[in-house]
Amino acid sequence: MMIKKVRVKMLQNFLSKTIVLLMILHFSCSPLNKPIIDGELKKWHRITISFEGPQASELDDFNPFLNYSLDVTFTNGDKTYTVPGFFAADGNAAETSSTGGNIWQVRFVPDAVGVWNYSVSFKKGANVAVSENTTLAQSAGFMDGKSGSFRIADTDKIGIDNRAKGKLRYVGETYLRFAESQNYFIKLGVDAPENLLAYADFDAPTNALGLLKEWQPHQQDFEPVAEPFLWQGDKGKNLLGAINYLASEKLNVFSFLTFNVDGDDRNVFPHLLKVPVDVYETYASNKKNIHAWDSMFHKKRFDVSKLDQWERVFEYAETKGMFLHFKTHETETDHLMDKGVFGVEGKLYYRELIARFGHHLAMNWNLGEENNQPISEVKKVAEYVSNLDAYNSHLVIHTFPNKDDRYQELIGDQSLLTGASLQLSHPEFTDVHNRVLKWRSNAMATGRNWAIAVDEPGKANIALLPDDEDPEHNFARSRAMWGTLMAGGFGVEWYFGYASPNSDLTCQDFRSRDLFWDQNKYALHFFESYIPFWEMEPNDSLTTDSISYCLAKKDQVYAVYTESGADQMILNLGESNNVFEISWYDPRKGGDLHKGSISFVKATGEVHLGNPPNHPEKDWVILIKKK
Repeated sequence: MMIKKVRVKMLQNFLSKTIVLLMILHFSCSPLNKPIIDGELKKWHRITISFEGPQASELDDFNPFLNYSLDVTFTNGDKTYTVPGFFAADGNAAETSSTGGNIWQVRFVPDAVGVWNYSVSFKKGANVAVSENTTLAQSAGFMDGKSGSFRIADTDKIGIDNRAKGKLRYVGETYLRFAESQNYFIKLGVDAPENLLAYADFDAPTNALGLLKEWQPHQQDFEPVAEPFLWQGDKGKNLLGAINYLASEKLNVFSFLTFNVDGDDRNVFPHLLKVPVDVYETYASNKKNIHAWDSMFHKKRFDVSKLDQWERVFEYAETKGMFLHFKTHETETDHLMDKGVFGVEGKLYYRELIARFGHHLAMNWNLGEENNQPISEVKKVAEYVSNLDAYNSHLVIHTFPNKDDRYQELIGDQSLLTGASLQLSHPEFTDVHNRVLKWRSNAMATGRNWAIAVDEPGKANIALLPDDEDPEHNFARSRAMWGTLMAGGFGVEWYFGYASPNSDLTCQDFRSRDLFWDQNKYALHFFESYIPFWEMEPNDSLTTDSISYCLAKKDQVYAVYTESGADQMILNLGESNNVFEISWYDPRKGGDLHKGSISFVKATGEVHLGNPPNHPEKDWVILIKKK
């Protein structure tokens, strides 16, 4: 009997071990353990690859954000991109609000059709995520060293969808250019509210200072095709509606802070709170307390589900042709991480942003609104972001209006910045045109052009007033918008000021400036339809009017903007004797080109351009084209 029992026990052990071995073999061959490739396998579309890695959670002692490093290298012919990945909890955190899991993801946008190969590096160790070189770091196992491939077809998108236009790239010129359509880009849209992401539908919202948003007025603008971008039922509907409204007005950019814990709002941050929400709100609502970062936050850990929900919003914006202006800091926060010296906290912050959002097609990284860091630190941040961002998105910084001379230490080969985000301060916008000309010229003199935008024109308390306070918006239109574009700036984002309803912090209704958005649309139409603006240079000296601007492609085409007194306009066309056709465009009402009192003129030096079709006391744009 004893022998039988022993044999039975041995048989049981054998069967048990066999079953375990078969289970191991089964799961190792199971599709669940193979990378899952999600997304439309098409050029310019976001591809997400999900890997099963180590089980982790946001607050694990072994920090999954800092002590693991996932990097995936994608190749197609001579194209190679190394893209950072991120800890994704259960892989569906936008819906589940999960804080833990074993899914790690990378997001990639292919810029060519055909077969793309990928290889995975997954390392672990103290601070490995921000290490300059991980080749000698310890393998984290799992997907480390794995490889695979997928085939990409051409894009099938049309219209304003960015996936029809391709990556918007800095190409060494004063305008950015779409890689697919090869069109140059002009942006017109909103710089406010800076706390756009302080939204009640995101996970773990805070309401410090009572500034949390619901975007209720834009519920009416939600479109059914946006339903796939919602989360947890109908969350996100109002903010997606606001973006759809902007697109319906032909605006093509909005901006947002991604970190403002000690700033004017204090409700936008990607990090995890150390304390209950109500404790933080009480603390942060006392405006004298400006040290929330050190005491209230896990400075090296992120809210996975909130960031996944941010991506839903940005992904929808991509389909609406939006340029995403990531303002990564403001003056109250640019010194907080690492106590102002660029280090582990700052590097990890930028790595998480780039890993999760760097794939977007039309965007820039703004290293600081009203930045006041030492120039040496700005250069370090610019170099780090530029090296980590595989897509080389436009890289800018924003300064105080009275400290823009800081740009002089950043232009040319002194930094890796590719442009400037200008802030001005005159209540009637008289400083805009000349400031754009200044920095455009200064950058060009170094041999390396900058693409320059005006992202905060006007006096801080006034800026762009609501329609009910300024229904015509004459100075905003003439001196800020046309002043920027006629100086060779590539766009304007409108700041709303702080003294009016729907302000820079309180805005929840973009219709508060509805009348003015039409004037933006008319300006964009003129530049995109009537002139090769990317081939033209600002040259105000060709006109005799002190309140006019001129863009010129010599002997071919000229555009002249005049604020008033158009009947006195004289333009120096040179003495080629070429014949030019004269047309007039109404920047207040848009529409077609019109004929004035003179239809044609011969280039014989300084020539009169005649009178507009009506309202000579108003502003006009004059188009002079070689016949």
